[in-house]
Amino acid sequence: MQPVHQAPYPVIDTDPIFSRVVRYFRPTDYVVAAGLTALGPGFMYWMEKYQPSGNPGKPLIRAMKVAGGVGAMAGFLTAYMMVSARFWGLSENSREIKKYREEYARLKALGKSMHGTSNMPLAMQRTAASYSTGAFFNFDVAPWFNFVNHPYHGQSKGVIPEEDK
Repeated sequence: MQPVHQAPYPVIDTDPIFSRVVRYFRPTDYVVAAGLTALGPGFMYWMEKYQPSGNPGKPLIRAMKVAGGVGAMAGFLTAYMMVSARFWGLSENSREIKKYREEYARLKALGKSMHGTSNMPLAMQRTAASYSTGAFFNFDVAPWFNFVNHPYHGQSKGVIPEEDK
């Protein structure tokens, strides 16, 4: 499958499976996720300190927990989008390409497919791929991840050497 867009960096995979995206998190992705997680309760504390609600104690603690949960979800989705953008070639991705090539060589030596195998019919795999390809662009509407192994992945030339395909 050919890449569906022109990107400033090589396209690694236009529909990476969820576990691969999480494995490719960089330390900066974890920092962003942690920062957004802490931002919610920190903002609630700041607001209570400078604009008191008059309900200190349990209501504030409950609100801070909810804000922390929302912040954790926002942090994870933001980190996931950052990695997905690197897979799509929208931001610098040399580290991911190196890691992808190493993973490819290791799986090839074991005789396994890079994108795994699936018991689903091919038509269902194509449907799953069409739903999840590029879904990270719409995380603000509905978070949608790829949990299905399928053969429909766009890539730039040179990410995997031609003789290995």
